[in-house]
Amino acid sequence: MTESSRPVASRPMPELVCPAGTPAALKAAVDAGADAVYFGFRDRTNARNFPGLNFSHEEVRDAVAFCHRTGVKPMVAINTFPDAADEGPWQQAVDTAARAGAHAVIIADAGVAAYAARTWPELRLHLSVQASAANPEAIRWYRDAFGISRVVLPRVFTVDQVRDTIAAVPDVEMEVFVFGGLCVMAEGRCSLSSYAAGRSPNKDGVCSPAERVRYEQDGAVMVSRLGPHVINRFGPGEEAGYPTLCKGRFRAEGQTGYLFEDPVSLDAGPILPDLAAAGVAAFKIEGRQRGKAYISTVVKSLRETLGGGAAGVTERQRFLEGGRATEGAYRKSWR
Repeated sequence: MTESSRPVASRPMPELVCPAGTPAALKAAVDAGADAVYFGFRDRTNARNFPGLNFSHEEVRDAVAFCHRTGVKPMVAINTFPDAADEGPWQQAVDTAARAGAHAVIIADAGVAAYAARTWPELRLHLSVQASAANPEAIRWYRDAFGISRVVLPRVFTVDQVRDTIAAVPDVEMEVFVFGGLCVMAEGRCSLSSYAAGRSPNKDGVCSPAERVRYEQDGAVMVSRLGPHVINRFGPGEEAGYPTLCKGRFRAEGQTGYLFEDPVSLDAGPILPDLAAAGVAAFKIEGRQRGKAYISTVVKSLRETLGGGAAGVTERQRFLEGGRATEGAYRKSWR
């Protein structure tokens, strides 16, 4: 890893927290203007546990050192739930991150949080969106029990609810997603992939694992499958998307359509000023499974937006799922 030539400059709040699935993606995020980068280990402790992605323990140490040299905050995601009798990998991940000097670890499981708080009392703890802390009472509990200093809010809040939550717990920082994939499920509680593919995003870090994905040509129609289950059928000219179960088309009550969720991406760029005014501490980009081009383009575009410019919006929209964007629950325009 070579050091970025990007000048280190003071940045306005909120922080721009950017994903990295590989060392190359991490460098791209830093070069593009990230304030902080989050990444995880190449194992089940990581909610983006996909082949070819993530960091070995040695690479995590190198990545943390690189971030420190370039003035960027390194955050290590340890955001899945351990097996009852096998907490070792999660504890080892906390130990490696702490010894490396990570700015923070992002934790979902209360037991892992207890271990981190007890073993590394100076280590900054962030609560993952996977914990689904969706009200002030839950946030206060994590604060009081483990010293959580920041919470990544679930993607179910309106802007007003974000503001109210921050006002109710002003001594805990709040981080919100502003770009990338959406999930219709309550984070940390989805079992669809477990039923369909035998592996869980909550415990194995894999939603719709690639080894269970199949594409089959049926005449002019492309069929996508997850294990034995048909998830979608694409006609000529349609882009065959990845067969994530909740984004499939199904037939119900005589109609065929996206029963759970349309394949559409979050882009809260137009309302970043509203979220900043609500008191948000950090804006988070989703996409540790995405490549360098996505990271570089989206980070640069949102950095421009944060600076009050309009350039770059079209560029980041190239990476929208299905070519469409939504402001999600922040506006709840369907109500």
